Amino acid sequence: MKTNNRSVEEVFSRFPSPDTNLIHKMINQELQHFNRKIIVLDDDPTGVQTVHGISVYTDWSVDSIDRGFQEDNSMFFILTNSRGFTAAETTKAHQEIAANIVEAAQRNNCEFTIISRGDSTLRGHYPLETEVLKDTVEAKSNIRFDGEILLPFFKEGGRFTIDNVHYVQYNTELVPAGETEFAKDRTFGYTKSHLGEWAEEKSNGQYKADQMTYISLESLRAMDIDLIEQQLLNVENFNKVIVNAVDYSDVQVFTIALIRAFNKGKHFMFRSAAALTKVMGGVSNKSLLTREEMMSDNTNHGGLVIIGSHVKKTTEQFEELKKSSVVEFVEFNVHLVLEPDQFDNELNRVVETTNKLILEGKNVAVYTKRERLDLGEDRKEDELKLSVKISDAVTSIVKRLEVRPAYIIAKGGITSSDIGTNGLEVKRATVAGQIRPGIPVWTTGDESKFPGISYVIFPGNVGTITDLREVVEMLSTK
Repeated sequence: MKTNNRSVEEVFSRFPSPDTNLIHKMINQELQHFNRKIIVLDDDPTGVQTVHGISVYTDWSVDSIDRGFQEDNSMFFILTNSRGFTAAETTKAHQEIAANIVEAAQRNNCEFTIISRGDSTLRGHYPLETEVLKDTVEAKSNIRFDGEILLPFFKEGGRFTIDNVHYVQYNTELVPAGETEFAKDRTFGYTKSHLGEWAEEKSNGQYKADQMTYISLESLRAMDIDLIEQQLLNVENFNKVIVNAVDYSDVQVFTIALIRAFNKGKHFMFRSAAALTKVMGGVSNKSLLTREEMMSDNTNHGGLVIIGSHVKKTTEQFEELKKSSVVEFVEFNVHLVLEPDQFDNELNRVVETTNKLILEGKNVAVYTKRERLDLGEDRKEDELKLSVKISDAVTSIVKRLEVRPAYIIAKGGITSSDIGTNGLEVKRATVAGQIRPGIPVWTTGDESKFPGISYVIFPGNVGTITDLREVVEMLSTK
């Protein structure tokens, strides 16, 4: 059934304004009684787009997870990059991660909660990842999960859940997620916008929409915490809990009830976007980062922008960036991946040109050929494997840099993950904050190729049309 678009103004005027001061006071009190380490598994690096001062580990060894448990912060992230994995690869990875979390938790005698942070436009290996996590944790501990929380609200990116339907904001309109370009993703496509129906569709009917629990905006705005808590206490058999939200206050009210349910013995798995992590981690608001905060080195070198994402918003932002006079553009013809020798020559050309321009003090935008490589409808796995080869080549541009750029910006989730882990060789980064709403910045660790560099992780599907150009120009103005 098709759901109509809705105007932002009409929807938001329907709900009474929350008492944000009271809610803030209540959530802070409740978080003091939530004595668990929160481990966020991020299927690409953009999940830190709401937090700051938080560690991101790029591997899931027991030692790394052990370090996370020993931090003072209540929360840490593990970057899985699993949105770029095959189903078999993500199954193996999540089995390892869950087993290592249980081992590290037992070492530290600490309870934990796992949040599987996925895309706010509903793409990714769902329900595979959370099912593997559930099965592995239950097999290796005495924990039994009662249910799974689905909360894809992400205000900074214009993703709202209203009347159980998930919407993506385009200017002044809210478009049902199932009717956007994201629903047509070749690997992770879907048809439903109603989150219960979406979960039923993705689980191939294992969970039925009419049997799920729905946390309404009406009860959240009425602050009917007892009712919401009771709804959560009634959840069993790993059934799904759909959380409506149009503002952080809705997530905060829900979290108050959630913590109370946890403290009465309930266990939940989570598939959420980035907003829930900020609330459950008790992360404060922070102003957008300034150029002075990000550019610690006095350098005459240029900066580097790498554009890999092909979603519509990235293409629009790229076209806007082309209007800038402070950037030199280098196209990488990745379609040559089908001709290995030509592909190697093309990569060498791009690397040499990029090094030369950065050394000359020029800002460089390397972009992959804008037309998608299409092998046909029945070859999705082959396309995914070729995309990995392309991503490896894009990553090697950074790996082979001989000069330190003034900054690095990566556009697109998988692109930014591969550049962070493989190109920059980051093992642990700290989230400095955001340069624009929903656009996070890492400060790289001492072990990385360029220690302490500001690395801007620019999601493919986030930001205004002018954001990319404005960010580049801000960082490039001395």
